[in-house]
Formats: sequence, structure tokens, C-alpha cells
Amino acid sequence: MSRSQWPVRAFWILTGALTLPAAVTGLLFTEIYQGVVAAELLPGAVSQDLMSAVAGVALPVLAVADRRGRPKLQLVALGVLGYLFYAYGIYSIERTYNGFYLVYLAVFALSFWGMVFTALELRADGTRRARLPRGIRVMSASGALLQPLIFYPLWIAMLLPLMRAGDQIDSLYSVFVLDLCFIMPAFLILAVLTFRGRWPGLVFMPALYLLGFTLIFSLALGELFKPLFDVPVSALSLWSSVLLSALFLVLGGLHLWKLDLNPGGGAARRNQQAQEGSRIR
Repeated sequence: MSRSQWPVRAFWILTGALTLPAAVTGLLFTEIYQGVVAAELLPGAVSQDLMSAVAGVALPVLAVADRRGRPKLQLVALGVLGYLFYAYGIYSIERTYNGFYLVYLAVFALSFWGMVFTALELRADGTRRARLPRGIRVMSASGALLQPLIFYPLWIAMLLPLMRAGDQIDSLYSVFVLDLCFIMPAFLILAVLTFRGRWPGLVFMPALYLLGFTLIFSLALGELFKPLFDVPVSALSLWSSVLLSALFLVLGGLHLWKLDLNPGGGAARRNQQAQEGSRIR
């Protein structure tokens, strides 16, 4: 393992260590959300905390498992960090001013910089070559492109009446910010790069699918938790979330499984090094 991996893994461990107590407290003591989260949104907060608790455990485990530098585990960690960036971005932007708000801000910041350094580490220490079967590449890119094609028009259509009326909604405006500024552009850019067979698209797409799976599956869990808070369940929202999260899981898992991060093995790397040496001479 190269020395440069330790700071990256430290980001994972620290992010998980801060996430776990905040998420578990939210699960066990939902009263911390009273006054700062609307009553009808409490099931979503609980389901998000459940997923965050799993993520808080997963990141240190991945840090230990990645001690020998496994690129595919790094991609899984990248997706988990992406989920935490979104989840705690919601708490941060929505001004969830309870006793854990500073922790929310810390996880939001750490997950962002953890993604940055993990992506840089993958590029610097890992292979610069990647290969994916054409059929899976087209299928994965098409699934990713579907997200901005759906959600850009949907969210913009919801924003236009608010803009005309000058209305400021009290909750969930963070979803517009995070989706329109970060998540949908990421799906769009990586979809195009994957279609073209470029390294960033081929390599980072599974992490983005994992992020999408965790977010949408959290919505499905939120529907299941609604009866605990005397909120009616929406069958349409439940099944659409289940199906979309399953699509993300299948596409991301298949992409990651078939992704070859070292096509040609050691011979290809030696040839590349020889070519770089000859250019220097």
C-alpha cells in the first residue's frame, strides 16, 4: 500500500466515526427533530438515519479492507461518501438546528473532501486504463442519462411557479440545490463519458449508481416508516422508489463486476512505462 492512501482512508474513518453517533441518536430519539423537521417528513429523517448508520459502519470497514489498495473497494467508498454528502447536505441546507448540527456540517464537509481525495487517489495510484464490454457500457450510460432527462424537467417545472410568485418553501428546497447543481450534472457528464468509453465515466459510474441506490432506497424505507408516525403511505412513491433503487443496484453492480481496471495486465503497464521512458529520453 502506498503511503498516500493513509490520508484518504483517514477521511473514510473520521467521516464514519462522526456519522454513526449522529445517525443512531436520530434513530433512537426522534424527538431531536422536533421543531426543526416537519412532522410529515419525520419518516424520511428516520429512514435517512438508518441508511446513514449503515454508511457510518461501512466506511471504517472499507478503510480496513482497502489496506492493500483495491480500486473497486475505493469506488464503493466513493459511492458511500456521495450518499453522506447528499444526506447531510440536506440537514445542513435545511437548517436542522439541533444538538448535532455542527456534526452534520462536519460530515457534509468531510464527505465532500473525502470524495475529492478518493477520486484523485484512484487516478494517481490506480491504473489509467479501463475497459467495459460494449453492451454493458451502453446500458449503464443509458440508465444514467435517464436521470437528468427525467429530473431536470420535473424539478424546473416545480421551481418555475415558485419563481413567478416569489415564494420561499420551508422544507426540501435542498433537494433542488443538490440535484440540479451536483447529482444530475454528475449523471449527465458520466453518462456521456461512458458512452464514449472514457476513463472517468467507466470508472466512476458505479460509485454514482451506489449513491443513487442509497438515496432512492432511503425514500422507499421512509414510506414503510410512515405508519409509525401516523402518516399515510403512498403506494406509488413506495413502488417507484423500490423499482428505481433496484435499477440503480443492478446497473451499478453489473458495471462494477464487469469493469476491468487493468486491461492487458502487467504487460500493458510495462509497455506504457517503456513508452513514457522513451519519450523522456
